[in-house]
Amino acid sequence: MSTILNGLRVVEVSAFIAAPLGGMTLAQLGAEVIRIDPIGGNIDYRRWPLAPSGASLYWASLNKGKRSIAIALDKPEGQELASALIAQPGEDAGILLTNLPASGWMGHEALSQRREDLISLRLTGNHDGSGAVDYTVNCASGFPLATGRGAEPVNHVLPAWDIAAGLYLATGLLAAERARRLDGKGRQVSLALSDVMLASVGNLGYIADYQVNGAVRPPLGNDLYGALGRDFATADGRHVMIVAISNRQWHAIGRATGLTEKLAMIGPMMDADLNTEGGRFTARAAIFAVLERWCAARSLAEIEAAFDGTGVLWGPYRDFGQLVREDARCSVANPMFGTIEQPGAGPILAPGSPLAFSAGARRPPLPAPQLGQDTEAVLSERLGLTTAAIGRLLQTGIVAGPRTA
Repeated sequence: MSTILNGLRVVEVSAFIAAPLGGMTLAQLGAEVIRIDPIGGNIDYRRWPLAPSGASLYWASLNKGKRSIAIALDKPEGQELASALIAQPGEDAGILLTNLPASGWMGHEALSQRREDLISLRLTGNHDGSGAVDYTVNCASGFPLATGRGAEPVNHVLPAWDIAAGLYLATGLLAAERARRLDGKGRQVSLALSDVMLASVGNLGYIADYQVNGAVRPPLGNDLYGALGRDFATADGRHVMIVAISNRQWHAIGRATGLTEKLAMIGPMMDADLNTEGGRFTARAAIFAVLERWCAARSLAEIEAAFDGTGVLWGPYRDFGQLVREDARCSVANPMFGTIEQPGAGPILAPGSPLAFSAGARRPPLPAPQLGQDTEAVLSERLGLTTAAIGRLLQTGIVAGPRTA
């Protein structure tokens, strides 16, 4: 299938979330992404959750559509093979994506000796090269202390900085590759996980709010900050989120619930203009009290029937199981999804790229490879090694195939 990044070749040496997600983002758009792992797998190869077979669903989910080669990276001959793959010839090749240290054979300077126009993208913890992970970056971001209802920090389970970093890595790689096409020069691109967090905090206005107003956003539970929105319990034990950002959405709530007149009374009582975001935020406790009673008297199905097609901005809360069972967006009815046969796990509903381009069909999701599945093919196709040479490497433990990796 012709896809937007057909022909682009990237070598990935990585672990965990950010760099693998960056590589998978490119692979889902048609790039050939060759993931190099040490024999036996990298540190993330057996990470939870696991299938009954012991296969990591985590690893498989972050490496869909890639090719896998297993090399003894702790041996000089293995490092030589990996370096040759990274610096392979071709205008669409010579690109490394990694979150491993920039030293020794994997440093940009050493690899550039093999290919002057090499592009390397490297994720670090902090901008000075010191270590950090999503959890240690997040705790300093301010968000855990603005989450929840009290003074205790709340660590959310979404690895937001890893995800954002993965998408920044893909963007940076494409930017560097475009620049190389224009000027023929290679580049070393670095990205610090902490800078991803800091950029986001700044871009959302929280740094400016403190510097200009001396304000620190407090924890508000599930209330939106500066607008109207919160969770509400239903009669059947579920919860829904109801939000009004615009006046149109605010008035839609009143019409759909039949509470327009009651809600309108709140403005004069609270001396708040309910046709503004700030006014609704100021009067939110009184508004919520009215909506709480309305929601508590109705089941989720009744609320859905009342809101459907009315312009109310709302959604039901779901756990992961309810998401899969109930939400049609999380099914093959959504063209992003397909069913793949994942080795070690069986048939799985899997997402492809969320991006849809007007020209060309959307690429269906592909399974992640078995560790070392493509070792022999990649060494033959990309380095031109003979069957005998590959056999010697397998026999001496310099590389491994799917049965020995």
